[in-house]
Amino acid sequence: MESTRDWKRDFALFVASQTLSLLGSSLVQYAIVWYITLQTRSGLMMTLVILVTFVPGFFLSPFAGVWADRHDRKKIIMLADGGIALVTLAMALVFMTGHREIWLLLVASALRAVGQAMQGPAVGAFLPQIVPQDRLLRANGITGSMQSAILIVSPMASGALLSLAPIEVIFFIDVVTAALAITVLLIFLRVESRPRVLEKQATSYFTDMALGFRYIRDHRYLVGFFSYLGILLFLIVPAAFLTPLQVARTFGSDVWRLTAIEIVFSSGMMAGGLLIAVFGGFRNRMRTMVASNLVMAACTIALGLAPWFWLYLAAMGVFGLMMPYFNSPSATMIQEHVEQDFLGRVFSVFSMIQTSIMPLGMLAFGPLADIVRIEWLLLGTGAFLMVHALVALGRKRLMEIGEPVGLAPEAVLSTSAATY
Repeated sequence: MESTRDWKRDFALFVASQTLSLLGSSLVQYAIVWYITLQTRSGLMMTLVILVTFVPGFFLSPFAGVWADRHDRKKIIMLADGGIALVTLAMALVFMTGHREIWLLLVASALRAVGQAMQGPAVGAFLPQIVPQDRLLRANGITGSMQSAILIVSPMASGALLSLAPIEVIFFIDVVTAALAITVLLIFLRVESRPRVLEKQATSYFTDMALGFRYIRDHRYLVGFFSYLGILLFLIVPAAFLTPLQVARTFGSDVWRLTAIEIVFSSGMMAGGLLIAVFGGFRNRMRTMVASNLVMAACTIALGLAPWFWLYLAAMGVFGLMMPYFNSPSATMIQEHVEQDFLGRVFSVFSMIQTSIMPLGMLAFGPLADIVRIEWLLLGTGAFLMVHALVALGRKRLMEIGEPVGLAPEAVLSTSAATY
């Protein structure tokens, strides 16, 4: 019983620290976007913001994965939080001196993205160190729900603060929340170091990186899973990024409509995170993911067909509700099946896919949106999402790895027999 209380306490402390950190980071990120939007009203500048936010994560993720496997993951999380806070503090001080050039915000966004790239694999790999394996799905659901709650609050709070105070006030808020998050981890959360952290490292960083990619290559179920994930992320790009433009063109450019779709989607994600935390999904993680894939496909088609805005909002809400039923099992599958010493590197590839596929999708679908009606793009990608889910159901090896560890056939977990 004591062990149960301990892990729950540790998990609560970890979630509290990450919620504080994410709140401050989200406030700053939205403030930067809103500020650049209002100052420039330029689509090119918005594209640059997206690029400087995503690109560092893609290139640094492999290194971040090695660091997460070689070093103390809690310390990496704290160092990343501290580095991001220092960049934000520097920006606050620079802005207070009257230097408010847009390029400074782009540089700050890129540097903050470096810290977030370091932090991502460490956070994903750290969770199994404090949460029992049979509780990982629910733990991921809770963290996802907290993240969704922040996504609801942050845009509104950031916009309200910008209307009342200069942007540097928001920068200082991020510094305070980061300091609190680091304090919680440093003082209250005690986790034993993994054996590898205490050993002298006999291999170079690049060798460890190569071993991580070889681990994924040899464990073919990861190749199949990442392929499935990458295709899905590409296909949901129109629903994820083009819906505000569609709403402005089809239903009207009222600010309340754009705000409504963001709030409804994020509220759906928060509710979905709570539901999967309480009830879980199918025992087989892949069945849960494919079921959410099918519902998201139907919602994407509904977004392309909806004649009334209230029906459009309903489809957005259900889409958001299904996201945790995809995100939480995907992270849980990696945490369950991958050895601790490779978990950071596998999560780094997971992060690379997440940070690269959707921006690449925008390069394809963004220009198309000026040539083809967004409704047609939604109908087409919705149909392909449906086919994608049905094909996955027919992939026996892919579906088998959805079984929790201990229930999956041994062939699925072997490096030689598991194929896609």
